[in-house]
Amino acid sequence: MKNTFKITLKANEKIYINGAVIKTDRKVSLEFLNDVQFLLEGHVLQAEDATTPLRQLYFIIQVILMNPDGAPEARDMLRRSLPLLLACFSDHQILAALKDIDRLVSEGHVYEALKALRGLYPAEARILANEGAPVAPLVLTAAE
Repeated sequence: MKNTFKITLKANEKIYINGAVIKTDRKVSLEFLNDVQFLLEGHVLQAEDATTPLRQLYFIIQVILMNPDGAPEARDMLRRSLPLLLACFSDHQILAALKDIDRLVSEGHVYEALKALRGLYPAEARILANEGAPVAPLVLTAAE
Protein backbone atom coordinates (compact mmCIF):
# COMPACT_ATOMS: atom_id res chain seq x y z
CA MET A 1 0.00 0.00 0.00
CA LYS A 2 1.21 3.49 -0.81
CA ASN A 3 1.57 6.23 1.75
CA THR A 4 -1.65 7.61 3.11
CA PHE A 5 -2.75 11.10 2.17
CA LYS A 6 -4.60 13.38 4.57
CA ILE A 7 -6.47 16.58 3.73
CA THR A 8 -8.58 18.93 5.81
CA LEU A 9 -11.73 20.54 4.45
CA LYS A 10 -13.52 23.60 5.78
CA ALA A 11 -17.24 23.66 6.56
CA ASN A 12 -19.35 23.65 3.37
CA GLU A 13 -16.33 22.85 1.19
CA LYS A 14 -16.73 20.33 -1.64
CA ILE A 15 -14.38 17.64 -2.82
CA TYR A 16 -14.77 15.54 -5.95
CA ILE A 17 -13.67 11.93 -5.35
CA ASN A 18 -13.77 9.35 -8.15
CA GLY A 19 -16.71 11.17 -9.74
CA ALA A 20 -18.66 11.69 -6.51
CA VAL A 21 -19.26 15.16 -5.09
CA ILE A 22 -18.94 15.32 -1.32
CA LYS A 23 -19.84 18.42 0.72
CA THR A 24 -18.94 18.79 4.36
CA ASP A 25 -21.16 20.48 6.94
CA ARG A 26 -18.25 21.16 9.30
CA LYS A 27 -14.47 21.13 9.31
CA VAL A 28 -13.34 17.59 8.62
CA SER A 29 -10.13 15.71 7.91
CA LEU A 30 -10.06 12.93 5.35
CA GLU A 31 -7.36 10.33 5.16
CA PHE A 32 -7.07 8.38 1.94
CA LEU A 33 -5.62 4.95 2.60
CA ASN A 34 -5.29 3.96 -1.04
CA ASP A 35 -4.97 5.60 -4.45
CA VAL A 36 -7.91 7.83 -5.23
CA GLN A 37 -8.65 10.48 -7.83
CA PHE A 38 -9.87 13.70 -6.22
CA LEU A 39 -10.15 17.40 -6.89
CA LEU A 40 -10.66 20.10 -4.31
CA GLU A 41 -13.43 22.61 -4.92
CA GLY A 42 -10.90 25.45 -5.13
CA HIS A 43 -9.19 23.75 -8.07
CA VAL A 44 -12.35 23.26 -10.13
CA LEU A 45 -12.34 25.39 -13.26
CA GLN A 46 -15.71 26.54 -14.58
CA ALA A 47 -16.28 26.32 -18.35
CA GLU A 48 -16.57 30.10 -18.68
CA ASP A 49 -13.14 30.50 -17.07
CA ALA A 50 -11.40 28.24 -19.61
CA THR A 51 -10.27 31.29 -21.59
CA THR A 52 -6.71 30.33 -22.57
CA PRO A 53 -5.30 27.24 -24.31
CA LEU A 54 -3.87 25.76 -21.12
CA ARG A 55 -7.03 26.46 -19.12
CA GLN A 56 -9.05 24.78 -21.86
CA LEU A 57 -6.78 21.75 -21.60
CA TYR A 58 -7.22 21.84 -17.81
CA PHE A 59 -10.98 21.81 -18.24
CA ILE A 60 -10.82 18.78 -20.55
CA ILE A 61 -8.62 16.85 -18.11
CA GLN A 62 -10.80 17.94 -15.19
CA VAL A 63 -13.80 16.29 -16.89
CA ILE A 64 -11.87 12.99 -16.91
CA LEU A 65 -11.57 13.17 -13.14
CA MET A 66 -14.96 14.63 -12.24
CA ASN A 67 -17.20 12.76 -14.68
CA PRO A 68 -16.12 9.14 -15.17
CA ASP A 69 -19.09 8.56 -17.51
CA GLY A 70 -17.82 11.36 -19.80
CA ALA A 71 -14.16 10.37 -19.48
CA PRO A 72 -13.89 8.50 -22.81
CA GLU A 73 -15.09 11.55 -24.75
CA ALA A 74 -12.83 13.84 -22.73
CA ARG A 75 -9.84 11.55 -23.36
CA ASP A 76 -10.61 11.63 -27.08
CA MET A 77 -10.78 15.43 -26.97
CA LEU A 78 -7.45 15.46 -25.11
CA ARG A 79 -5.84 13.27 -27.79
CA ARG A 80 -7.06 15.69 -30.47
CA SER A 81 -6.21 18.93 -28.67
CA LEU A 82 -2.74 18.11 -27.36
CA PRO A 83 -1.04 18.09 -30.80
CA LEU A 84 -2.66 21.47 -31.53
CA LEU A 85 -1.26 22.89 -28.29
CA LEU A 86 2.19 21.46 -28.96
CA ALA A 87 2.12 23.18 -32.35
CA CYS A 88 1.04 26.55 -30.97
CA PHE A 89 3.66 26.91 -28.20
CA SER A 90 7.39 27.38 -28.71
CA ASP A 91 8.28 27.75 -25.02
CA HIS A 92 10.43 24.73 -24.08
CA GLN A 93 9.14 24.64 -20.48
CA ILE A 94 5.53 24.46 -21.65
CA LEU A 95 6.27 21.92 -24.39
CA ALA A 96 8.09 19.60 -21.99
CA ALA A 97 5.35 19.98 -19.39
CA LEU A 98 2.61 19.23 -21.93
CA LYS A 99 4.34 15.98 -22.87
CA ASP A 100 4.66 15.10 -19.19
CA ILE A 101 0.99 15.98 -18.61
CA ASP A 102 0.01 13.65 -21.45
CA ARG A 103 2.05 10.88 -19.81
CA LEU A 104 0.52 11.54 -16.39
CA VAL A 105 -3.02 11.35 -17.74
CA SER A 106 -2.29 8.17 -19.70
CA GLU A 107 -0.88 6.59 -16.52
CA GLY A 108 -3.99 7.57 -14.55
CA HIS A 109 -2.39 10.40 -12.55
CA VAL A 110 -5.01 12.98 -13.46
CA TYR A 111 -4.68 15.06 -10.28
CA GLU A 112 -0.92 15.41 -10.82
CA ALA A 113 -1.55 16.44 -14.44
CA LEU A 114 -3.96 19.16 -13.30
CA LYS A 115 -1.47 20.36 -10.70
CA ALA A 116 1.26 20.57 -13.37
CA LEU A 117 -1.08 22.54 -15.65
CA ARG A 118 -1.90 25.04 -12.90
CA GLY A 119 1.85 25.56 -12.52
CA LEU A 120 2.08 26.60 -16.18
CA TYR A 121 -0.49 29.39 -15.93
CA PRO A 122 2.10 32.11 -15.07
CA ALA A 123 4.31 31.16 -18.04
CA GLU A 124 1.30 31.15 -20.34
CA ALA A 125 0.20 34.56 -19.02
CA ARG A 126 3.67 35.99 -19.74
CA ILE A 127 3.61 34.59 -23.26
CA LEU A 128 0.13 35.93 -23.95
CA ALA A 129 1.01 39.33 -22.49
CA ASN A 130 4.12 39.57 -24.68
CA GLU A 131 2.22 38.64 -27.80
CA GLY A 132 -0.46 41.20 -27.01
CA ALA A 133 -3.11 39.39 -29.02
CA PRO A 134 -6.20 37.68 -27.71
CA VAL A 135 -6.08 33.90 -27.85
CA ALA A 136 -8.55 32.14 -30.04
CA PRO A 137 -10.24 29.39 -28.08
CA LEU A 138 -9.37 25.82 -28.90
CA VAL A 139 -12.77 24.63 -30.07
CA LEU A 140 -13.29 20.94 -30.54
CA THR A 141 -16.55 19.15 -31.01
CA ALA A 142 -17.39 15.50 -30.54
CA ALA A 143 -17.56 15.11 -34.32
CA GLU A 144 -13.90 16.02 -34.86
